[in-house]
Amino acid sequence: MSTSTGPTQKPQAADSRRLLAGRYQVGSLVGRGGMADVHLGTDTRLGRTVAIKLLRSSLASDPAFRVRFRQEAQSAARMAHPTIVRVFDAGEEIVLDERGAETQVPFIVMEYVDGKLLKDIIGMGALEPAEATHIVEGILTALEYSHRAGVVHRDIKPGNIMITRTGQVKVMDFGIARAISDSSATVAQTTAILGTAQYFSPEQARGESVDARTDLYSTGIVLFEMLTGRAPFRGDTAVAVAYQHVSEQPPLPSSINPKISPALDAVVMRALAKDRFERYQSAAEFREDVQTAASGHVPQRKLPAPDFNAALFGAPPSETLGVNSAMKQLAVDDDTVVRTQNRPPAVWIWSGILAVIVIVAAVLFWVLTLSPNTEAPTVSREVPDLVGATYDSAADALQELGLVASEHSEASNTVEVGQVVRTDPPSGTRLAPGDPVDVYVSTGPTELAVPTLANMGLSAAQDALTAAGFTVGSITAQHSSTVPADTVISSDPAAGTPIPEGSTIGIIVSDGLVELPDVRNLSIADARNQLEGAELGLRVTVSRTDGCGEASDKVVNQSLAPGTVPQRSEITLEYCDGT
Repeated sequence: MSTSTGPTQKPQAADSRRLLAGRYQVGSLVGRGGMADVHLGTDTRLGRTVAIKLLRSSLASDPAFRVRFRQEAQSAARMAHPTIVRVFDAGEEIVLDERGAETQVPFIVMEYVDGKLLKDIIGMGALEPAEATHIVEGILTALEYSHRAGVVHRDIKPGNIMITRTGQVKVMDFGIARAISDSSATVAQTTAILGTAQYFSPEQARGESVDARTDLYSTGIVLFEMLTGRAPFRGDTAVAVAYQHVSEQPPLPSSINPKISPALDAVVMRALAKDRFERYQSAAEFREDVQTAASGHVPQRKLPAPDFNAALFGAPPSETLGVNSAMKQLAVDDDTVVRTQNRPPAVWIWSGILAVIVIVAAVLFWVLTLSPNTEAPTVSREVPDLVGATYDSAADALQELGLVASEHSEASNTVEVGQVVRTDPPSGTRLAPGDPVDVYVSTGPTELAVPTLANMGLSAAQDALTAAGFTVGSITAQHSSTVPADTVISSDPAAGTPIPEGSTIGIIVSDGLVELPDVRNLSIADARNQLEGAELGLRVTVSRTDGCGEASDKVVNQSLAPGTVPQRSEITLEYCDGT
């Protein structure tokens, strides 16, 4: 792996004896960011290579962060998609600092990715439009999946996107930005963990609530940077850049890189609309326009309306930014219906008045007929956080609160067997005494059947394992007389074996060779049977030779020396004819 899941640098030695949670062996340092260090690691229980992200201990001093961090890590762990770096586990570990004092270190155990950060790729210069559109499609595929799961990333930037050696896009750090921003972490910490202001959406810069369209704006910034080699907004301070996101129009990518087509210009400008309602409303819609632009056609979409803040602060209108005729035509071709009526019809007004009268009458009737309540109010109970507890201890805790526990089983890749995965209603919900609480207890990782890999190419087999939710393990070369070189013979465990999701699977690959034995002094018949058999499958030619003594049917010479030879090799056996 040239880089792991995190900022890249030369691996540094680590204490190989250090274990997190009693199972994760911390290895060499492979990356360092503003809020965390990333180490190569090993899951000693499953025998797989992982990436371990150790967050700064200063974050752990905030109890709200620890609660939110654990919840968001569990949410991210439930997302399983080829374009998203898997989160296997998370927690806090108590360690001794350089002064000998105990401190809590939050950690995340993630899928180990063999590839490069997009940040480093962009650092070498602008990408070709075809490559940029391929990468942004992968990012949008990941966002489409996460948004459907109700997870907004909040920190899309090149430093959180990896490209594998095979060109696969991998987005990471889902849920971590939310854990920081929703806790009481300091502004400096939040700024560090959420990345530079270059990728802020206008609503983030204004401190407003965010949604899926925030991720799409940040993705538009990343696309702009891939196409041009620079961010659209630059300044001496983060505040200056954030101000530009709110009040200034970005330049057209083609004004920086003439290779950019009008179609891609249109896509980028729509993605960077300051009004989130003028932007793409979904990742699928964004990806569809990227694909259309990549094929050389201008997407038939309405251009973003001029932003009020941009007009207020004197930003140049789109005409002075060089918007070409293709982009103007988009506005002409748009079939959006324009409202010409400047006030609601009279029937709407009277309908509203009538509705208000009915509501007021209903409330008065309810108040007048309400009988006095002489019973004492019921004191509600709050469902505690029971994740990680045993069922018995969870049931006892609920019983003490007057709540009724009901046990259920659920597979989990992150929670140990016999421990609570979640409750329904979730922790923090207030219930009346006697209300039921469903407690879901882990039965261990989800078990999946090992896919059939025989007769597949090595690269295809590795992709199949990853797509099926497993980790590629050791690759072992083995002789074969029939299976072509670099073709899979079998897997370890064998195909069809049920094993936990994420387990490591070894691949046995043919090296295209066979082991040729020494058949001299064997009879011609025995030598041919051995060499032409199914185990070797060689092609044998028999030849006689003279000057070797008495006639004999024994092999006196073989044209290929004993040892490894390519499968289906030709070999000549010589015997003495007695002349």
